[in-house]
Amino acid sequence: MNAVASTSPDYFHALYTDDDPFGCRHRWYEARKRALLLASLPAEAYDAGWEIGCSNGELTVALAARCRTLLATDLDPRAVELARARTATCAGVHVDAMHHPQQWPTGTFDLIVLSEVGYYLAPDALDALLARLPTSLRDAGVFVACHWLHPFDEAPQNGRQVHAAIAQALGAPAFRYEDADLLFEGWSVSPHSVAQREALR
Repeated sequence: MNAVASTSPDYFHALYTDDDPFGCRHRWYEARKRALLLASLPAEAYDAGWEIGCSNGELTVALAARCRTLLATDLDPRAVELARARTATCAGVHVDAMHHPQQWPTGTFDLIVLSEVGYYLAPDALDALLARLPTSLRDAGVFVACHWLHPFDEAPQNGRQVHAAIAQALGAPAFRYEDADLLFEGWSVSPHSVAQREALR
């Protein structure tokens, strides 16, 4: 068994004494990252989405505009409270406290997003999450992961390690974007590209 531990919940409890600990509301880096992620999604709209690790709900609001229903989960109670307040006017959004991979939602989704979360999990915990993931994806579903690439002390893994583990579990991604700071990749159950879906080729 891997001896590396996931990041302690106490770390997140301390973070969320600040309503916006990552600067999601005012940093261009964060706004750009959301725009890139949203632009990468191969479908215009999704029936049911799930955001793993919703933080204070800034990405949740953006995803809600693309999803008929959206489940957003986070392990920290204060983050859940903030996300619920942020999405109060968004139709179809449900925010719940869950500690993954130990806790898992019922139902299936055609969009699952893991943004800036994977490196907080110990390798064995991430592997357990990835092992359960395919059972939650619908036939035409897509899974998108997005992570900061630079190591930091509070995370037991770095972004590249997380994406390597995902590729090991799910195979080669259908799409990807990388720059000096971030990497996001998407894995699609469907073999058809956006152009093929619209009969352009």
